Amino acid sequence: MKNLTKAMALVVTAGMAYAGAAYGAGGDAQKGQSIAANCAACHGRDGNQTTAQTIPKLAQQIEAYLVKQLHDFKSGARKNSIMSSMASTLSDQGVKDVAAYFSSQKMGSDKVSDKSLADEGKQIFTGGIAKDSVPACTSCHGAHAEGMPPTFPRLAGQHSQYIVVQLKNFKSGDRANDPNAVMRDIASKLSDHQMEAVAEYVTGL
Repeated sequence: MKNLTKAMALVVTAGMAYAGAAYGAGGDAQKGQSIAANCAACHGRDGNQTTAQTIPKLAQQIEAYLVKQLHDFKSGARKNSIMSSMASTLSDQGVKDVAAYFSSQKMGSDKVSDKSLADEGKQIFTGGIAKDSVPACTSCHGAHAEGMPPTFPRLAGQHSQYIVVQLKNFKSGDRANDPNAVMRDIASKLSDHQMEAVAEYVTGL
């Protein structure tokens, strides 16, 4: 477990240094608000859409993380035909501006629908799974799933179904834009039930 913690610390440090250098802040939220109107149909005007559970909330997400994801959609490092098309229309400054806008909005939490499942998820999120070398999610995403700028996203309040889909995509390799493959490695060790448990816990934070 000691070696696992040390390895995670190295991953976190390297990932944060990479993202910080490449995807710093610098956006104008006011200008980003006008751009965000084009995102409203899917993500909601303030980034808190509530109709499609597999589409993420963007409100209060870490600004540099949003910038990186938009660049990854533009480059093809992250695969999604709709998002790649939308991101391709944005200039580098436009990416920063819309990220600044959504980051400045307040995310609302979802209601936990299965408390026992959420309690199980809390154990994984805060303590990991030592026998499977799965670190606590708090190592990268923070004690309350608030995220760690600039690399690791906020998970608190995010739709549980969206989180499960992303974990499954990391596990299958369909999503591969995580620094140092850290999420692909972790997700590969999780069962579908464990993914659902973690997602159920963080959605209510």
